[in-house]
Amino acid sequence: MGAFEDLDRVVDEYHTALDAFTRGDAEPLEALYSHGDDVTIANPFGPPVRGWPGAAEAMTRAATYWRDGSALGFDRVSECTTPELAYIVEMERYLGKIGGSSERTSETLRVTTVFRPEDGRWKIVHRHADPIATARPAESVIQR
Repeated sequence: MGAFEDLDRVVDEYHTALDAFTRGDAEPLEALYSHGDDVTIANPFGPPVRGWPGAAEAMTRAATYWRDGSALGFDRVSECTTPELAYIVEMERYLGKIGGSSERTSETLRVTTVFRPEDGRWKIVHRHADPIATARPAESVIQR
């Protein structure tokens, strides 16, 4: 049961790191990631990237888009843990200034995060985040 308890601790660290991210600080989040060639990130600011150099660059760039923010909460939708892999699906809620905005606005992200044990600690190997937080019409997927 130790690995499962440890994952809960890492998820708490992850949430704290995401709070720092909303103030432009990517370092705490980057520290929780695998540095492997197979790490992937798909964030709302660009296409998916694979491999640690691209993942680190994507996180650093995305953090520059945020300022004066805070994490408001994390609503767990689903989770699964095995000895080799774990995932969580959450709705993440934030408040902050995004991009060139001078106003703090709220943002909700639909997020899937995958972890695996590396060197005795759970590390993030995949994060997919997008702003789809409510039902949308079928036409919303049409790219113009």
